[in-house]
Amino acid sequence: MTATRLSPGDVAPDFTLPTDDGSPVTLSDLRGRKVIVYFYPAAMTPGCTKQACDFSDNIASLKSAGYEVVGVSKDKPEKLARFRERDGLTITLASDPDLEVHKAYAAYGEKKLYGKLVEGVIRSTIVVDEDGKVAVAQYNVKATGHVAKLRRDLGLD
Repeated sequence: MTATRLSPGDVAPDFTLPTDDGSPVTLSDLRGRKVIVYFYPAAMTPGCTKQACDFSDNIASLKSAGYEVVGVSKDKPEKLARFRERDGLTITLASDPDLEVHKAYAAYGEKKLYGKLVEGVIRSTIVVDEDGKVAVAQYNVKATGHVAKLRRDLGLD
């Protein structure tokens, strides 16, 4: 069963997850700022690396526009730390090994992979506004070019 996808206006499910440096990140602690929460299948794979590097390359301009970025995967914090170090990432990387947050955001469930129906991580981006409500919900996003498209959708370019 796949969870109901979030839509603009929904309250974003709160979460606290460990990050690559061992400290927790809590969505409600970021109230008053806009937060881009994106879900990706696995650290250090080509598409996920491209997407994380794109967010890192854009973090200064995103922060100046009031956005924080939190990348969420099922990888353990130790692997996320290696990912950050290997690729010089400057975004927050959070670990959700039991997939609870993925499921709360409908970022885990049935998807098509090479024409077959499988269960797995659905590459998704949810933008949460200053009040903790969903402003943008994008599912099945492409890793390449996604940050540029998101910037356009948010009116930043």
